[in-house]
Amino acid sequence: MSSGARSSSTWKRERLRSRFHVASLVAGLALLLAACAAQFGVGIAELPASQGWQPLPIGTWVLNDGIEARTMVFCPRDSCVRQGFASVIAFEGAQARRMEGALSEQPAELARSFARLAAEKAAAKAATQRGAKKPAKPASDRSSTDFARFDAEGARGVLATIRLKDTPARQAVTAILYGWEGERLVVALAVSDDATAAKGDAIAAWRSR
Repeated sequence: MSSGARSSSTWKRERLRSRFHVASLVAGLALLLAACAAQFGVGIAELPASQGWQPLPIGTWVLNDGIEARTMVFCPRDSCVRQGFASVIAFEGAQARRMEGALSEQPAELARSFARLAAEKAAAKAATQRGAKKPAKPASDRSSTDFARFDAEGARGVLATIRLKDTPARQAVTAILYGWEGERLVVALAVSDDATAAKGDAIAAWRSR
């Protein structure tokens, strides 16, 4: 095998390994958020119920795997100018190091995973309100992602725009702010269809941490 072929093969293995790490992180988070449907976070002061924001159920520190969901809120289309999702999550130990690595090395993939998680939570909320047994199945993922880094409120940030390949005008924007507080990595994220709104909601979530 030529050195070029070996290099290509190694790069593909590393990329698949990074994707696995991102997927496992978000899968663990999804389990945590679903662990206790009767518990809610403290909310986000700058995203109040008076503006249409609703708390979503989260789990507690029950998985013992280094992930703490602090709060999660959702603004549905029928009560908001634009649909939105925001959350604050803390990571500790090995999970914190893995999350920081994903934010540094695979920010676009991580942002896509968070956007899918937000869509699933929104679909579950809508299904509950309709009285449906199961949420609608998410559409297949045919999209492209661009990302940029930014700083705000003393934290590092990632802004990722996800566009459908069939309809580029439709997009989802994930804004993520993160920073260390002692031994915990705190992550504030927001998902919207508008970059300015996603960034503003992420900043609001970060301030509420």
